[in-house]
Amino acid sequence: MTMIENKTFDQERALYGSTGITVRDCSFDGPADGESAFKECRDVRVERSFFNLRYPFWHNEGLTIQDCHMTDLCRAALWYTHQAEISGTRLHGIKALRECGDVTMRDCHVISPEFGWFVQGIAMERCQVEGEYFMMRSTRLRFDDVTLKGKYSFQYIVDSEFDNCNFDTKDAFWHAKNVTVRNSTIKGEYLAWYCENVTFENCKIIGTQPLCYCKGLRLVNCEMIDTDLSFERSQVEASLTAPILSIKNPLSGHICVPAVEEIIRDDPACTGEILVCKPANRCQAPK
Repeated sequence: MTMIENKTFDQERALYGSTGITVRDCSFDGPADGESAFKECRDVRVERSFFNLRYPFWHNEGLTIQDCHMTDLCRAALWYTHQAEISGTRLHGIKALRECGDVTMRDCHVISPEFGWFVQGIAMERCQVEGEYFMMRSTRLRFDDVTLKGKYSFQYIVDSEFDNCNFDTKDAFWHAKNVTVRNSTIKGEYLAWYCENVTFENCKIIGTQPLCYCKGLRLVNCEMIDTDLSFERSQVEASLTAPILSIKNPLSGHICVPAVEEIIRDDPACTGEILVCKPANRCQAPK
């Protein structure tokens, strides 16, 4: 591969159409304020480089980014790019990943509103993320040990799995379909409304009015904290490990819980069963 080291680039399309290059310890910044440094490139590796200009990685194939810094001025850093590996990198510009496919991210720090829209296949490990509308309308997400703080995350995602994660984000997983979340903490208001075939296993769920208007919802050995008005008009099978504040009008299925402070039933069409589960695993309907 051709090696490019210790250079500064600020011109438009500085390395446009390059193939088989390694870029190391370079800076993409300067008065010319040029965009799209790596547009239409193939088989590119970038290490320990600084990005302060817009749209650097559009329409790339076979991209590796390692130990780089993309500032808040580095807008829309990766679009229409496939087969990318990103590690040890700060992505701090808005819309940093969109319309991409087959992306692996490890040990990255992301501050990016509207990150990850319409992505097809992303694996994320040991990453920290801040942003609104995170991963909207994306498919085949595989997350492990990811920490997220944001709003409106994972809306309309499909066919995805999450393990050992910590999410603090309101309105998460709205309209999600075919999703499994394991061994994770999800904190926020109005969790997963209108979702379909979503499963939470060994999770801690915190916040008001979760899991309403769901189809095919499953909770397995989950703890729900400060959750009131839960499960309204949802098709649900749930085994809960701790008392819950209130349950309102589950549409169908069964909810097994150690205790519930309030059960609201004011819709005769909602017939889901609520069972109080004793320590010996014998369940009975609350009186």
